[in-house]
Amino acid sequence: MQTQKTEQTTLLTDPNKPSPAERVGIVEAILFVTGDAVEKKELARAMGLTDGELEETLDALESGYDFDRRGLRLLRFGAHVQLATRPDYALYVEKLLQPVQKQSLSQAVMETLAVIAYRQPVTKGEIEQIRGVKCDYSVQSLVSKGLVEEVGRKEALGRPILYGTTDAFLRHFCISSLADLPEIDFSALAAKLEEAGKGAQEKETADLNASAQDGLSGSSEGMGIPDGE
Repeated sequence: MQTQKTEQTTLLTDPNKPSPAERVGIVEAILFVTGDAVEKKELARAMGLTDGELEETLDALESGYDFDRRGLRLLRFGAHVQLATRPDYALYVEKLLQPVQKQSLSQAVMETLAVIAYRQPVTKGEIEQIRGVKCDYSVQSLVSKGLVEEVGRKEALGRPILYGTTDAFLRHFCISSLADLPEIDFSALAAKLEEAGKGAQEKETADLNASAQDGLSGSSEGMGIPDGE
């Protein structure tokens, strides 16, 4: 009897709030119609749910897709969620639609993006110091693609712009958060790069010395100077 009264009170106080059984279908319908990433707070607002209720709904939707290996899957990246096709079935989709291949990021742009992803927030000058080359084009390209954005200003001379990755970056690489990035031991990497640099410098010095010696030998022969004098 008490349970029935509680249910009636809930219905009277919030008649528009969907039941747990309806929430999964509603979220699926919203994400399908939009076709793009949707902020979780906007979903919660539209459905009148708390953050916890929305997360439970998303978990139910995601597990349903994964359990049945359905053609769709739920992507979560940062504060956004989106429906996407399952990669396992991409071959069959491509056979039908023959989509135009997306232009891949160049090596220089990828290197710049990697520095920003692991060292953010980071300035353009700091990126160039790490890479050893100018990166104006690469940074601008990443900003125009929406993978990187300005996140503030560094409290230093000139107050240079600080850059960081966006939710679009997470979506592009199919990860939920920056914590999913592979771990990199930067100290070990720096040591390897330094060692490789020293080796290259030593080889270059040796080559120069050899070239100089060959040049001197050639000059001696041309001048008719006997060996040993």
